[in-house]
Amino acid sequence: MARKRSREKEPSREDYMLREQLKIEEGIFDNRTMLRIGKLFTKGLVSSMEFIIARGKEADVYLADGGDKLDKEFLALKIFRMENARFQNRMKYIRGDPRFGKIKRNIYAIVNEWCKKEYGNLLVAEAAEVHAPRPYAFSGNVLAMELIGKEGKPAKVMRNETLDDPAGVLDTILEDTRKLYQNELVHADLSEYNILMLGKVPYMIDFGQAVHIKHPSSMNFLRRDVENILFYFSKKYGIEKDVETVFNEIVE
Repeated sequence: MARKRSREKEPSREDYMLREQLKIEEGIFDNRTMLRIGKLFTKGLVSSMEFIIARGKEADVYLADGGDKLDKEFLALKIFRMENARFQNRMKYIRGDPRFGKIKRNIYAIVNEWCKKEYGNLLVAEAAEVHAPRPYAFSGNVLAMELIGKEGKPAKVMRNETLDDPAGVLDTILEDTRKLYQNELVHADLSEYNILMLGKVPYMIDFGQAVHIKHPSSMNFLRRDVENILFYFSKKYGIEKDVETVFNEIVE
């Protein structure tokens, strides 16, 4: 089959193929999201979409096949729902962050800024050498990032795993939290639900709400992160660490 197609026919064929690939579960995405995913196809980051691998309160994550410009066979596409009113309640994680200016109150602007924010936070995590998905690109409410898993099979949430070396995993999580803080970032929603286990290595996910340390609530968020993680490991594995001691070790 010939690989070359006329420029006039190519868009309609790509649009048709994309619409067929996006008929997943509830149906076809809205037109804005379709166009944004289409940009990732055009950039060569995505060649096709497979199926949903995670469903969240504000976004769904899909397995996708990597395109010609990506050195990975698979990737994850996080698609934020444009109609979700929950984002109105997320403004506390954006307002006060010195990296962001005035944001329009409409839901489209808020969701787009949230996606952009997660992309930027993941770049910080990558620079800090923290175990987290590598970000590839974002377009509006669509974020393309590294799939944490093997051979197209996503890693499991830590909550659903029984760890062979819980003490070692906890140390890695706390060390990554310290690295984030050294790079002026606080996750702000760290828990057993936002960590994936790839073998014995914990990977932090869901960085949309992560804030700069100059955010007025950053220290409260950091303390909550520490409390959540220590409570989980204490309850499930009997590992006891003092919250204040760990908190001070991170910020000092």
